[in-house]
Amino acid sequence: MRNFVFHNPTKIIFGQGQTPCIGPETAAYGRKALLLFGQNSARKHGILKQVTESLEAVGLEWVECGGIKSNPILGFVYAVLELWRREKPDVIVAVGGGSVIDTAKAIAAGACYPGDVWDFFCRKAVVTQAIPITTVLTLAASASEMNCGGVITNEKNQQKYNLMGSPLYPKVSILDPVNTLTVPRNYSMYGAVDAIIHLLEGYFNGGDRRSPLQDRLVEGLIITIMEAAGRIFRRPQDYTARAELMWCATLGLNGLTTAGIGGAEFPMHMMEHALSAIYDIPHGAGLSIISPAWMKYAGRKSPAKFAQFSRRVFNLDKGSLTATARAGIKAWEQWLARIKVPVRLAEVDIPKSDIGKIAQNAYGLARVWGMKHYSVKIISKILNLAV
Repeated sequence: MRNFVFHNPTKIIFGQGQTPCIGPETAAYGRKALLLFGQNSARKHGILKQVTESLEAVGLEWVECGGIKSNPILGFVYAVLELWRREKPDVIVAVGGGSVIDTAKAIAAGACYPGDVWDFFCRKAVVTQAIPITTVLTLAASASEMNCGGVITNEKNQQKYNLMGSPLYPKVSILDPVNTLTVPRNYSMYGAVDAIIHLLEGYFNGGDRRSPLQDRLVEGLIITIMEAAGRIFRRPQDYTARAELMWCATLGLNGLTTAGIGGAEFPMHMMEHALSAIYDIPHGAGLSIISPAWMKYAGRKSPAKFAQFSRRVFNLDKGSLTATARAGIKAWEQWLARIKVPVRLAEVDIPKSDIGKIAQNAYGLARVWGMKHYSVKIISKILNLAV
């Protein structure tokens, strides 16, 4: 186990009926809030009403700003920063999933920076200061509610990059599983896939190849997510399954599972960001296409960890490392098909002829992330396994 520092300052309030806690918790950080939310779901299902009533009860003013889309865009961030400068709120309240919370983080950083907020995404600037953020989570997937990273797409050049910085940890996040009961089945499954791939990136790509404690933690979370997703797929109103998925997804990328494994690359996310940047497909759908293809490529080179994954997650052992690894990867792909998420590029209408364009886009992010082993040629080879 490598040396590490684990420090996560986000306060989590978890459970049914906890949404109204957002007002008192937010009041500790100011008297006027920027209230961010997505398209219409939070308003339609009464979540936004609970939030505004809670803010009003503690005397908070707020400025509403909705319309954040899945795969949030830089243009929206720029527009809200102009609103911020006019209204001068003290705190951001983000009501939604990863897209809304990631947007909040970009705004929180940009509001304290005299330059272009995109500088943070291109590694031209470091986040040293940010406006406080509180959140009410409505989709279990990204763990943005308990980490210091966020992803935004620059729609002009189709770059989907991330920013990071310790000031971006939300101060408080309300995790009320009831708020996820109305999430459509397909997006619930995309969220489960996203959470699992967050776990698998460190599991397969960590710097320390021997990490038994972290491996078993990851494997247990993956099994729990798969079980919960299966129950949600069959019974979308299963509160217990929603609660299990919500907490597992948060644990999937809050720093706990990667503590001690050394630096980890995120190749599946690197390639998926190109798909959702170019084609605007759901992030989880892109990961469900990329992950079996990447596993087939990486599993041939280093089968041992994939064989372990096969044995411990799917209870499969075919004797040799190679055969067992192959069986586990096949089982993963079959599970994805059972929950009705795409596993091939053609399923989201992406033609094979676009692979060169996708690989070139992904390579740009590979360079930003310092992933020297992923050339355009290798990325193209992996993408061809998803045809």
